[in-house]
Amino acid sequence: MLHCKKLVLVAFAMASGMLSVAQDYRWQQRAEYTMDVRLDVKTHKVTGTQKLTYYNNSKDTLSKVYYHLYFNAFQPGSMMDVRSRNIADPDGRVKDRISKLKDDEIGYQHILSLKQDGKDTRYKVDGTILEVTLPKAILPGAKTVFDMKFESQVPVQIRRSGRNNKEGISYSMTQWYPKLAEYDFRGWHAYQYVAREFHGIWGDFDVKITIDPSFVIAGTGKLANADKIGYGYEKAGTTVKRAEGELTWNFVAKNVIDFAWAADPDYIHDRAQVPNGPELHFFYQNNDKIIENWKKMEGYAVKHFEFMSKTFGKYPYENYSIIQGGDGGMEYPMCTLILGEGNLGGLVGVMAHEAAHSWYQGVLASNESLYAWLDEGFTDFASHESEALLFNTSLAEAHAGSYNAYFTLIKRGLQEPISQHSDHYTTNTAYGTAAYAMGTIFLHQLKYIIGEENFYKGMRLYYNSWKFKHPEPNDFIRVMEKVSGMQLKWYMSYWVNTTKKIDYTIKTVLEKEGNTYVTLERVGEFPMPVDLVVTYKDGSKELFYIPLNETLGSKPVEDKSIKRTDLTAWPWVNPQYTAQINRRADEIATIEIDPSQRLADVERKNNIVDISQGLKAYQNATR
Repeated sequence: MLHCKKLVLVAFAMASGMLSVAQDYRWQQRAEYTMDVRLDVKTHKVTGTQKLTYYNNSKDTLSKVYYHLYFNAFQPGSMMDVRSRNIADPDGRVKDRISKLKDDEIGYQHILSLKQDGKDTRYKVDGTILEVTLPKAILPGAKTVFDMKFESQVPVQIRRSGRNNKEGISYSMTQWYPKLAEYDFRGWHAYQYVAREFHGIWGDFDVKITIDPSFVIAGTGKLANADKIGYGYEKAGTTVKRAEGELTWNFVAKNVIDFAWAADPDYIHDRAQVPNGPELHFFYQNNDKIIENWKKMEGYAVKHFEFMSKTFGKYPYENYSIIQGGDGGMEYPMCTLILGEGNLGGLVGVMAHEAAHSWYQGVLASNESLYAWLDEGFTDFASHESEALLFNTSLAEAHAGSYNAYFTLIKRGLQEPISQHSDHYTTNTAYGTAAYAMGTIFLHQLKYIIGEENFYKGMRLYYNSWKFKHPEPNDFIRVMEKVSGMQLKWYMSYWVNTTKKIDYTIKTVLEKEGNTYVTLERVGEFPMPVDLVVTYKDGSKELFYIPLNETLGSKPVEDKSIKRTDLTAWPWVNPQYTAQINRRADEIATIEIDPSQRLADVERKNNIVDISQGLKAYQNATR
């Protein structure tokens, strides 16, 4: 008996320990970078030192670490090069351009030395990954210091990073330094740089950049030596004499996942203050073709930051820089690099999207490589809603492009589950639609399921609960479940892990004993709750709300101007459902499934019937 009690106690202790570990699995590693680099604008080479203090906040002992060497992707024969030359629909900016780079045009990052706490490490390079074997393992809760000397060559701009792009920007310095890979409860995220997204460790950056004094630098963080630099960085009334030879810029950024910068001798620097928000900085070329649009865009940017902070959560940093980088748009902490040319609408659109990344990539910082839709899709959704306000358009119109892209992908037979790693889609089209359009629809359709009030409350709670914590998809859906009181994992599972489609139809409309009976059919494999709106001939409307049994709950009333009748839940296994309308058929004009069109129903033509001319006309029309 005593032996049994001991076993029970041991089992309880083990279970308690496992629970403790399970509750403590969302630790965050930390990295503090101090870098001192010099960019030679004649040779396009960067030389420098990097001191990295790394805190192992995990429960694991680490005998190896991994760095990203992103510039190595811009070499003939790299994985990025081979992938681009073999995929069916290559990125037009890449195609076969990497394969044609000359030795003085390629990118590379060479590690000259790497020490851990003063002792030499052993390391090897595999493409864009540096694998480092440590002389001393890093114990749980311990910290260590890595000292590195490195040399890089800035490639001719192909994608995101590089020099002398088509708009004439001298240097877009992104993914430019040896960057320690993230380690979390899933292990190391040491992905080769093939095409897509990034992931990073929370940390601080203190970066000194020495360059020809004719260049203006913009980037992540705040300029710590603005009084010595000038170019509009200095305080009002201060006159700064330009340096001879070279000039050192010192940027400092706290609690970010990356550091990016750009340099050009022709940058204009403007500033604008967001009320109760950050100071915005704008860097763009002194070019008559773009100045007018950039000046106009600045006002839109201020309003955009106001909208984002009010709707989704407050931007936490003191400043943000919008930089002409010359290659589409790409987000980084506290800054973005975007194209400078084009019309005003396009410029505002790319600014709004990339700046909105500050919330979902810059602050929440989900793993973009694994869950691109959780970043790109949420960002697209938020920027669409902001643009609807900026340009006075409806939300339906703002999100229509995402729905159309999704429907087109299905018609082309290219849809893939959005649960896979970003680099492993068969086509770029499938990736782009999955990450952007399907991520956007995921949210807009969630409004349909839980109601708009719950939705926006949940978006703010998600942001405020998970900022600086690298949330995953389940973290988001749990917040929405708590806010709405509904079960929602079924929805995320169908949308993310499958390619099942939503398709509901109005199968029959019959009248019996003064009542009208509408039979709906689920044609697609994806079950959803149904908003069935009846418009009567007198112009009034009535919403018949049919919850899905999986939700174990109902959304609140969204539109109080329309009468709502709640019906019993539709079990998802049942292919059909009949709703009773306590009115004669000759009193009804139309019956429609989801007139808001938030439901991503792949065949909307069968969602509405017009019986204003009588049931016989409808029955003839459906034969």
